Amino acid sequence: MADIRAEVARRRTFAIISHPDAGKTTLTEKLLLYGGAIQLAGSVTARKNQSSSASDWMELERKRGISVSSTVLQFDYENYRINLLDTPGHKDFSEDTYRVLTAVDAAVMVIDAGKGIESQTRKLFEVCRLRGIPILTFMNKLDRPTRDLLELMDDIESTLQIHAYPINWPMGTGERFKGVYDRMSKEAHLFERTARGAYRAPVQVAGIGDPAVKDAIDADSYHHFVEQLDLLAHAGPTFDRADAAKGGTTPVFFGSAVNNFGVELLLKALLEHAPAPTPRTTKSGAVIAPTDEKFSAFVFKIQGNMDPKHRDRVSFVRVVSGRFSRDLPVVHTRTGKTYRLANAHKIFGREREIVEEAYAGDVVGLVGYSDFGIGDTLAQDPGAAFDEIPTFSPECFAQMYNPNPSKYKPFAKGLEQMIREGVVRSLRLKEMGDSKSTLLAAVGPLQFEVAQFRMQSEYGVESKLEPTSWTLARWIGPKTPAGAVEAVGLPVKCARAQDEDGREMILFPTEWSLQYLAERHPEIELLRLPPKSSAAKA
Repeated sequence: MADIRAEVARRRTFAIISHPDAGKTTLTEKLLLYGGAIQLAGSVTARKNQSSSASDWMELERKRGISVSSTVLQFDYENYRINLLDTPGHKDFSEDTYRVLTAVDAAVMVIDAGKGIESQTRKLFEVCRLRGIPILTFMNKLDRPTRDLLELMDDIESTLQIHAYPINWPMGTGERFKGVYDRMSKEAHLFERTARGAYRAPVQVAGIGDPAVKDAIDADSYHHFVEQLDLLAHAGPTFDRADAAKGGTTPVFFGSAVNNFGVELLLKALLEHAPAPTPRTTKSGAVIAPTDEKFSAFVFKIQGNMDPKHRDRVSFVRVVSGRFSRDLPVVHTRTGKTYRLANAHKIFGREREIVEEAYAGDVVGLVGYSDFGIGDTLAQDPGAAFDEIPTFSPECFAQMYNPNPSKYKPFAKGLEQMIREGVVRSLRLKEMGDSKSTLLAAVGPLQFEVAQFRMQSEYGVESKLEPTSWTLARWIGPKTPAGAVEAVGLPVKCARAQDEDGREMILFPTEWSLQYLAERHPEIELLRLPPKSSAAKA
């Protein structure tokens, strides 16, 4: 039997976050290429003529060329076991993205060097900051025109309020991009374009004073490059590993994912700078170390019908401690039931492989087990229950109707599955209106499109969606006096509702109506997060 400490030490579990079109999916493929998980990287920019990326599996993803569901990819590299969690990169993402970030120990932030920090990047970064997740930054598309490089560093620091330390620095940009200089090893890695970036890019390594470096870059670019390096050396502080491990500093790397350049440097840096699996705290306050002998894990994602041939249901769990093995008896802490985890798989795109063992940091897909829900804990110790999954206030609302009464059963079954997976959420209005419709809520509007697409493709039922006027919601906090909401009344077009757990909410049509109620009636506690959480006020 493998040593638990040694197995935990060689695990690295991270997610890739980015704004749409920054190159996240391309980088994911190229990391798999260097990890030996795939032999040929398909071009995601020519999706019609080539196979879709390894991480995209849903038909809607292949049609639109975007990732709308988070996927788990695992591979080995230099004796390390890498768990890569691919998150959605479209502008209308869902709570699925937030949940995935609870299952990782680090994140790679991909930035388009021609655009800098964009809104989606900022939003995902804030979730990482909330959880104290260390972040490595990959400045992508250096083979295209870029913004001023020093301005990009300032952009990271001023916008995200985090220190940025360039581990390497590009030699030229755009058409003049000739490679990167590693500031730590004092070596230059020379760039060579390859046909469609399909295979590993040849890399020549030489010292910065090597004639080959000066010959590779034109005089103006070389002078500018040396000048910037000198400025970084004298003006910038030294790299603080401890601060980076806490998320206060982000190591920055440059490259071109589509051309494979800088990808392997980033992968090696992940092994060095990303932490091994970290301890987690239970609801009771107990700290569970990843090397603890007893197995524990939590469900962070549920996906139905991944295999179109079978109506299956996969619960993705992040192993927190101990050793997982097939047929391991565990307690489902929410219900107290004991299960033998026999049907466990490693999911790679559409492919599956039976999992015989797993350790802290690994992600396992458990097929079946209809009792499991998002946030549930599976453990050998019945008292080890985690509270890792955050709930965020929805920003999009719509009524969903069944236009075909004869399809009542499959419609109800499909909608129940979408809600259980967390694709959408279901709310109940206090003043019941049309009982034939269901009020759905989501973080991003694309969640509604995903739900409708899957209802049609997986359950054969049509659905109609009617948007509402509400744009945000707040939970009513426990400090609110009994009867206070009824006594003051709500602003025009606001409504009261209950979430799936029966917690009281108020739905608002505008930010103004929210602020109006908060300012006029401070006795009503309005929370961004559910009352059981360390909620932030409105």
